[in-house]
Amino acid sequence: MRRLAVGLLMAGLVVTLTAALASGAEARTAKKRKHAPPPPNSIAWSQVSGPSFGPAQSIGGYAAGCITGAQPLAGEGTGYQVIRMSRQRYYGHPELIDYLKDFGRKVAAAGLGSALVGDMGQARGGPMSFGHASHQMGLDADVWLRLDLPPMGRNAREGVSEVKYVDYDRVRVNADWSDRQAQLIRIAAADPRVARIFVNPAIKVAMCRHPWPNRDFLHKLRPWYGHDGHMHIRLHCPAGSPQCEDQKDAPDGDGCGGELTSWLGSVYPLVEKHEGKPQPRYVNMPAACRAVLRAGGTRVAAVDGLAPGDASPGKTVR
Repeated sequence: MRRLAVGLLMAGLVVTLTAALASGAEARTAKKRKHAPPPPNSIAWSQVSGPSFGPAQSIGGYAAGCITGAQPLAGEGTGYQVIRMSRQRYYGHPELIDYLKDFGRKVAAAGLGSALVGDMGQARGGPMSFGHASHQMGLDADVWLRLDLPPMGRNAREGVSEVKYVDYDRVRVNADWSDRQAQLIRIAAADPRVARIFVNPAIKVAMCRHPWPNRDFLHKLRPWYGHDGHMHIRLHCPAGSPQCEDQKDAPDGDGCGGELTSWLGSVYPLVEKHEGKPQPRYVNMPAACRAVLRAGGTRVAAVDGLAPGDASPGKTVR
């Protein structure tokens, strides 16, 4: 009995010691986690000096990713002009650059004037300090729908304003909408490189009601809040980007039925603002993006006297 009691006592001491060691290890791990540096945030990605060296690759997802070897879109070209260039958001994968140049030529050939290219992506992608959750891996671009502006100097393009094409009281497009806006969207969506284009639900309704001879492109138009003065173009993952995470294909059909109808009960104006200093948003980015942020690369020169970062983050932007 005595030996049994001693054995039980020793076993108890072993269990207690093991538990104490485990508890200590957990405490040390928790302490280490608590003091671990946070991942690079949106401010770090917004302040990077230029694209990284290396082949062009989109990495991660549209709302949590980055890009190596990004290229800038020229500030102006046939059928387009880039606005608000001081934001330094005119970078993208070469596939996006080629797409926008082709798009501009088609816009010019259709006699629509000059398309206004808004935010694309940052020099190395990543999260932006204000204005967007996506646009992170060089495959997204905003194109404004207004077509009434002639070619302008870069400084003049800093202060342009969106024209809103939605009557929210009636949940339909307003009197400013015309066939020219519809044709602009059709040209953008008809390119096979496009995965989807986000537009206001009321604009999608207008596109569905238009007597198009070929309606195949309509399924790419996806209803989303806001987007009443611009369209958000998103390309498929390009070849040579094995770490790029494509979205699922848009559903079959033209998307003009019940799904669209379900959106019409919740259409409301969306204003994205930023007050004060940019917010250091954190996102769960692929591990490879840390190396992209730290990699060597090119520097960006000022644009017509507008140094990088001169744009005010307090302005409304989508």
